[in-house]
This record gives sequence, C-alpha cells and structure tokens, in this order.
Amino acid sequence: MNFWRKMKRSDWVFPTVLLSLYGFFANCRPAEPFLTPYLVGPKNISEEVVTNYLFPIWTYSYLAVLCPVFLLTDLLRYKPLIVTQGLFLVTNYILLCFATSLSALTYLQFNFAMVTSTEVAYFSYIYSVIPPEHYQRATGYVRSAMLTGYTFGATLGQLLISLADTSYFHVNAINLGIMSVAFCISLGLPMPQHGMFFKKKAEVYTDTLNEVTDTFGGETDLRKQATGTCCDWGSIKISGIQMWESLKESYSSRSLVQWSLWWALATAGYGQVFNYVQLMWDHIEPSTTSSVYNGGVEAVCTLVGAAAAFSVGYIRVQWGVWGELSLGVFSAIGAGCVFLMGLTNNIWLSYAGYAIFKASYMFLITVTMFQIAVNLSMECYALTFGINTFFALTLQTILTAIVVDNSALGLDIETQFLVYGGYYSTISVLFLVQGLHTICEHYRKSPEETNTDQPPATTLEDKYGSDSRDLGPQNVYKQSAF
Repeated sequence: MNFWRKMKRSDWVFPTVLLSLYGFFANCRPAEPFLTPYLVGPKNISEEVVTNYLFPIWTYSYLAVLCPVFLLTDLLRYKPLIVTQGLFLVTNYILLCFATSLSALTYLQFNFAMVTSTEVAYFSYIYSVIPPEHYQRATGYVRSAMLTGYTFGATLGQLLISLADTSYFHVNAINLGIMSVAFCISLGLPMPQHGMFFKKKAEVYTDTLNEVTDTFGGETDLRKQATGTCCDWGSIKISGIQMWESLKESYSSRSLVQWSLWWALATAGYGQVFNYVQLMWDHIEPSTTSSVYNGGVEAVCTLVGAAAAFSVGYIRVQWGVWGELSLGVFSAIGAGCVFLMGLTNNIWLSYAGYAIFKASYMFLITVTMFQIAVNLSMECYALTFGINTFFALTLQTILTAIVVDNSALGLDIETQFLVYGGYYSTISVLFLVQGLHTICEHYRKSPEETNTDQPPATTLEDKYGSDSRDLGPQNVYKQSAF
C-alpha cells in the first residue's frame, strides 16, 4: 500500500507503469495472427471477398480518419484517444465473436481503422505527463511493454490452437477479455495538462509569442489571447503557426527529406505485405486442412525484428555517407523475400521469407527514425511522424485501390505479392543509385573540402560530443517510437 502511494506521488513512475500495462494488454492479441483462418473458416467468407473487399475497407477507413485523429490527439490531450482506442478494441472483438453478416464485418474494418489511427496517442502520451529527463527510460519501458505484449499474445494464441486444441471462437473470446482489461487500465491514466502544440495559453512561452508578434504584428492582441482557454481561436492560431514552423524545420535538409521518403515508400509496401501475408499462407496451405503456425511465426518475427532494431545501437556507420546505399541494399533483400513468398509453394520458405523481410524493415525503420529524431525537437519529430505516416498510408491506399480492389485490377494473392516485390525492387534501385552517387561525391572531395564543409550531425557523438554514450542510438530508437 505504501509502495502504491509512493508510486502515485512520483512525477513519472505512475503514468509510465500504467501506460506500459495498457500497452502490454492492448497489444496482447492471441487471435490476431489467426484472423484470416477465422474469417475463411468458421465465418465462412471466401478468400476472394476477404482479399478484394473486406481488407481494402480498412485501408480506406484508416486514411480517412488519420488526419482528424492526429489533430484531435494533441487538442484533446491524448488520454481521451487512448480510452477511445481501448473501447474500439473491445467492440472489435465483440464483433469478431458474434457478428455473422457481411455488413457487420464490413463495419469491423472501420472499427479496426479507429484502433490503428489512435496508436499515435499511445506513443505520444508519455511525453506530456513526465519531465524530459525521464523521456529515455520511460519510452524504453513503454516500447518494451508493447513488443512483449505482442509476442506473448502471438505465443499464447499458437499454444491455444496447437496444444490445447482451442477453437478460433474461444481464442477470440479470450482476446475480448484481455482487451476489456486494457480498456479498464486506460481509464486510470492521469490526464495531461497540455499537448505539444495546443497548449494552455498561460503556458505559451514568451519567446514563441515574441516570434509570432515580430512576424505578424499585433502584440497587444496576442498577449490578451494568451490568457484564454486552450481551445480558443488565439490558441489554435498560435498552435497552427508553431506547427508550420515545425514543418519547415522538419523538412529543412535534403538528408531529412530522403530518410522521410524511404520511410513513406517502404512503410506503404510493408503495410501491404503485413495485411495480406495471412491470406498468402492460407493460399499455400489452407487452414481448413493443415496445421496453422501463424502465431508462432509472428512471435519469432517480432523477436528477430526487435533484435535487428536493437543491433542498430552497436553499429558504427557514417550514415550520412552510407545510409542511402544501406537503404537500397536492405530494400533489395526485402524485395527478394517478397518475391519468394509470392512464388514458393513451401509454407516454411514463406515463413522464413517473411521473418527476414520483417527483420530488415525493422532494422531500417529504426535507423531512419534515429536519423530523423536526432536532428529535430520532439515537437518537430511528432509532426514528421504524422506526415510520413499520412504519405505512407496514401501510397498504401493507392496500391490497394489499383492492385487489390475488385473495382480495379482485383489481382489474386500470388500476383499481388509479385507486384509488391516489384514495388520494393523499385525502391531498392532508387536508393542504390542515389547511394552510389553520394559515396562517389563524398570520396571525390579533397580532405580540405570535407573538413570545411561538414554535413549536419548524423550521429549522437557528432551532435553532443563524446560523452553521449548514455544516449546511444538504441535509446534514441526507444525515444523515437512515437
């Protein structure tokens, strides 16, 4: 009891523990790796309907709600969106358990789009309730809780299916109970006092006001506005100006634009592979007649991907020179894995290809997040995350509309994966060519030119000095997991 009181009095331990518990339970979804077998099996929906009708609705819905949710997340100060996510997670599995009509399952896709669009609130909440000196540790705990929950859930699902011979319905019912626990935990989260952009007017910094008044005039009016509430017009106006300044800073250099470009392009392709890989596995070995190991594969892939991401902290590379070439090389590996999944009839080769593909993506996205985050403030990084995610989702929606949707090509699952392999090959060629050009330009310079024309700091040691070992890339990855 005394321990609980001490934890509640702490300025960072209590919200970090509660958010970590929420992240664990919200991502502990034993039924998720078996969604496709459940839909095409007990729900008796054809593979074509799932592929070309149901799953595209999630993509379209996600794009439609992402921008409003992103802005509301900061305006409403995070907690309401986390509670909303918990509620939609509960309704998601109520529908999966008891819905039988196609129209109800169609709404299910919109429901899950609300779940995924509110994930930004989970990653950004912690920065609004704890002091900055605890960002690094708290983000590590929150990120670890999420990955642990996902791995535990996938493993639990596989054990229930393979060893306990549990039906898909009962696995979803267990998942419903876990989501209910997550929702209850979300209700106990402390309410932040302000967001990153939409702050209380009394808390708007003097230098921000001075910058705005110097630029737009009207100092007296702005200072009068600074005493209003957090949602008045003056607050929104200044917050919009702050977001615009953050936007210009976020995309102010060529290197940041290139890292962001890869982020958007690769994430769109990764999203398509992730969304449809279960359908590919069910096509290779139908779940109605074969054993299903999706949960075990997802658990292993998450661990391998996490290890690959963690290894970034121990790799000493001059990313400003070799980064683009690395993006090209690992994108080529990803393309090869996607082609393998699309061409093979061996389920274990498909599993292996997916594991390597996911590990390479998690490795590169970690490097990308680090390279962007280390050069930006937290506000700018949050905005960059939202914009890059929006462009990635826009590209993913275009891919879905052309390749998957029945109103366009409506390709079968094998052909889809060949298209995704070609998509990743294009990304690879683009960054290989640019990477080779960058390396040639770098070594073409004389040592004197190189010393007098240094690029922006691309490592923590460049930016903060040799005493920054406690802020290694692996920890920046944790902090950048917005």
